[in-house]
Amino acid sequence: MTEKHAGFHGNDAAAAAPYKRIYELDGGIRLELGERTLIMGILNATPDSFSDGGRYNSVEAAVAHARAMVEEGADIIDIGGESTRPGFDPVPLEEELRRVLPVIRAVRKALPHVPVSIDTYKAETARLALEAGAHIVNDVWGLKADPRMAQVAAEYGCPVIASHNRHARDYADLVPDVVADLRASVAIARAGGVADDAIWLDPGIGFAKTTGDNLRLMGSLGRLTSLGYPVLLGTSRKKFIRETLRLDAGEAAFGTAATVALGIAQGCQIMRVHDVRDMKRCASMADAIMYKSTTT
Repeated sequence: MTEKHAGFHGNDAAAAAPYKRIYELDGGIRLELGERTLIMGILNATPDSFSDGGRYNSVEAAVAHARAMVEEGADIIDIGGESTRPGFDPVPLEEELRRVLPVIRAVRKALPHVPVSIDTYKAETARLALEAGAHIVNDVWGLKADPRMAQVAAEYGCPVIASHNRHARDYADLVPDVVADLRASVAIARAGGVADDAIWLDPGIGFAKTTGDNLRLMGSLGRLTSLGYPVLLGTSRKKFIRETLRLDAGEAAFGTAATVALGIAQGCQIMRVHDVRDMKRCASMADAIMYKSTTT
């Protein structure tokens, strides 16, 4: 069941209806899509993330930050142990597990009512994270980096986020190519046994894309939200915002808010952000227009 809301009239974009989904997750957690925009708070258990690397390396600091984000309005906490910034150094499996598993366990204990996602492209990390209490898999490589990822997600029956990415910027036509690549990720998920309603998509803003590419894709998100799957948008503090506004990462909140509102206008339903309080307020205002304008 879907409910149409107001459309965005940008290039190649037409807002999709908010896809209604209800997920009954482990621990008695209920996660609902389609009533309002969900906010995913970023928790980097890494020393080298572009925005906040090293700030939440200890379990205690990570839990405190997760708690603060929930108090500010986060619906999901996304925990990652490997930076995916441009030029990042790959992290061995053992090190990634050392970083994320204690944090996942501690966050689940401290915040038992809050869904947790694991930000990884390694199937074994995903499996052990799900065993440790995570509920969602967030794969920046769209299930293509590790052939076992889809099977792991299917085995645990969890939602899986397939993000667009490429090893090189070799597009014939950016937006149709992104759509085709995401369709390929959907096919991988289905072939691995993932249920259709457990597949979420992510346009991969910032991955194998120039600032111009990202701006164009941001104006064409309706092409993705019309594919039949919930779309997560992750633009928070990213380089294309900083380059466009000529600001540092710590000054990019207003630019991020513009992308959040624009994404919601085109049908995106989950926002992955650093600045939870401000982006929650931005999303709530956009929701008041987009979700309620047809019911008043």
